[in-house]
Amino acid sequence: MRKINKFPELWFLVGGLILLVGVFLADHLLNRYLVHILILMGIYSITTVSLNLTNGYTGLFSLGHAAFMAIGAYTSTLLAFPIVLREAYELPLLPSFLGGPEYSWPFFPALVAGGLLASIAALLIGAPVLRLRGHYLSVASLGFMVIVTTFAKTLRGITRGSMGINAIPSYTNIYWTYLWLFISVYVVWRIVNSRFGRAMLAIREDETAAQALGIYPMKYKLLSFAVGAFFAGVAGGLYAHFTKAIRPFEFSFFLTFQIVTMLIIGGMGTTSGPIVGAASLIALRYALKPVEEGLQIYGLIELIYATLLIVIMLWKPEGIMGKRHSRMS
Repeated sequence: MRKINKFPELWFLVGGLILLVGVFLADHLLNRYLVHILILMGIYSITTVSLNLTNGYTGLFSLGHAAFMAIGAYTSTLLAFPIVLREAYELPLLPSFLGGPEYSWPFFPALVAGGLLASIAALLIGAPVLRLRGHYLSVASLGFMVIVTTFAKTLRGITRGSMGINAIPSYTNIYWTYLWLFISVYVVWRIVNSRFGRAMLAIREDETAAQALGIYPMKYKLLSFAVGAFFAGVAGGLYAHFTKAIRPFEFSFFLTFQIVTMLIIGGMGTTSGPIVGAASLIALRYALKPVEEGLQIYGLIELIYATLLIVIMLWKPEGIMGKRHSRMS
């Protein structure tokens, strides 16, 4: 196993200041359409960074990340939802601590609560599921995603079912988005460059050998799964308060496919790979959207996504940033 690449935390401070200046300039100089794209890039980057901890550093090929986004999206929405609209939507099964007249949470605590609930769900589902390996784990995590979306469709008294929830307060902006992106990258970097991260990398390389060295795999698998789920839940909350409407089908396999594709194309197990992959595919989507509509070949973007994934897997399996940046493994 190669030596972990450590760079001083000062660079994170410098990078954070540069990011703050860049976000400020983007917010004031760019039009609303470009800011919209930048916010989507940030939200998907948070999700991809969180998946990178599980898939890239620990070697767990999970396909259930969209479920954690859904949990975070619905939780933060219901907590921060205006009381008047709650009454208008008539959600009889909504718990009293969510639906009472005295409760309407601020945005930040609602996001954190959504992330924490996603982490709790990850711990509960991870305890049995993470004992599996390879494609068995992938199928099991995919089943968890199906369970979550099915509950979202059937619990109409809480989620309004397939109709979804509209008129969600538009709290997400470019500042909130990139603040959480900075936090997610920093937390993942700190974990990977700690004894926990070294254990995760050992498990990824050879779980049997890691056990022989005294590493208890389940402990570290659950840690990576829970932390990844937390940031996925936060990203789901940001997404809900950005699009102002959520429906169960938005958190289906297609979203999982997008996130996994972004991670593989950017580079699994790298610091910048998830961000580059997410930003590249979102930029490509909006660049090709006029072409798709002009040619009236709907689904063209998804075909190009799939083709890119095949090309990367065949000719550059380490991803775009796999060699340009030192892998943290």
